[in-house]
Amino acid sequence: MKIVSIYLFVGYAMLNLSFGQHPIQNAVTTFCNDPVFSHASIGIKIVDIETNQVIASHNPDISLPSASTAKLFSTATALEILGPNFQPKTRLYIDGHVDSSGTLNGNIWIRGGGDPSLGSKYITDTKYKRFFFHAWAEAVQLLGIKKISGSIIADASEFGYEGVPDGWSWSDLGNYYGAGPSGLSIFDNLINVKFNTPSKAGSPVEVSSMEPTLPNLEFFNYIKSSYTKGDNVYFYGGPYSNVRYASGTLPINQNDFLVKASIPDPELLFAYEFEQLLEANNIEVLSGYNSARLLHISSSSTAYDSRNLIYSHKGEQLIDIINYTNMKSINLFAEHMLTLIGYEKTGYGTTNSGLEIMEHYWESKFDTKGLFLHDGSGLSRSNAISATHFTELLIQMSKSQYSDQYKASLPISGVSGTLKYICKGQAAQHKIHAKSGTMSRIKSYAGYADSNSGKKYAFALIVNNQTCSSRVLKQKIAALFNVMAVN
Repeated sequence: MKIVSIYLFVGYAMLNLSFGQHPIQNAVTTFCNDPVFSHASIGIKIVDIETNQVIASHNPDISLPSASTAKLFSTATALEILGPNFQPKTRLYIDGHVDSSGTLNGNIWIRGGGDPSLGSKYITDTKYKRFFFHAWAEAVQLLGIKKISGSIIADASEFGYEGVPDGWSWSDLGNYYGAGPSGLSIFDNLINVKFNTPSKAGSPVEVSSMEPTLPNLEFFNYIKSSYTKGDNVYFYGGPYSNVRYASGTLPINQNDFLVKASIPDPELLFAYEFEQLLEANNIEVLSGYNSARLLHISSSSTAYDSRNLIYSHKGEQLIDIINYTNMKSINLFAEHMLTLIGYEKTGYGTTNSGLEIMEHYWESKFDTKGLFLHDGSGLSRSNAISATHFTELLIQMSKSQYSDQYKASLPISGVSGTLKYICKGQAAQHKIHAKSGTMSRIKSYAGYADSNSGKKYAFALIVNNQTCSSRVLKQKIAALFNVMAVN
């Protein structure tokens, strides 16, 4: 009888303890105790923005790889430091003089300003992606130039030639999502490769077209046809290498099946594209095209002081670039956030200079110990961020003069971007504004939740090494979001 009484007392106490917890904490505990997370690392934190009270948490200070949610840091920093109306500039210079015959006895220089929007498919319809060049060609024609004795030289040197940030995998580099930033990025630094596939599985596939044309590219195609659906192709090749390899499979009986790869040398392609346009406009370029990297030239303001500026192109406003970055999770744009910060503040637009400025900025706002960022997009496997770091960032941004613009850049649950299908038709639809992150064995979300109770939460959830499928994991996370939305 006494044993039964003890069990009843313990059960009653545990029930009261459970009832004493916030419903969201109960949901978090249930989530973390799921057997699919037996071998997983999980970090969760949910904070009431107005009171700064921690509503629920689980290992909130453990630093974990979080994939694309890292973009919250790069976009927030760029917005705070550069402002929403900032526009990157690309400038056109000439050296030498134009003689009476219309010959420029010198070169045309394209000085990169780190603009990721030039010819971007996210900004401009594909058929108009070269239109920005036409204004540049008109600037050359207005000077009476009919012939150029020198070259078209693209100069991205003020942004360095690191290629890609630290921690990016070799298997990512040749693919569209592994396109690295450049002082002269063009067409999202992507190649559109189309393939024709035979009806027999296991047969070689043929390239039907590549756009844009990359001069001197060596392409080795090891792709085979398969009964498997979809794109199962990987491109391999390092930055600035004119060699690209492709392997994997594509479905049988396809014509012009599109697969996207990264441009190995955007700076050189930039010069080639402009040279081709000038030639098409009957402006002869005697010495072709070149790049500062290949010429081993390091730009400085002094060098450009001796050249004549003939045109300055302003890119898209920063807030528009940020909207695309967060809504569509564009790695290249996120990397450019860091390089633009570095360029505007130090004159040197490398990833590392941007990271240094970003780290100094946030360490004055909150405790950044354990925050390890090696890129702006989250593609680096060397990144590690805690749920606390995310919620601290989000709380700071909720107090920013740009808070509304920052929140508006985030996907909305059941409505837009990478959250378009999560919680669709459920309690949390419209209630979550957040950035998602996905890599192999990594799933994360961080952002804001507006609950039916009137509470506004900053939250972060990071899961590594779960044993369930991505579809099942999303369902479990959606259930947690629904609890947040009604409490």
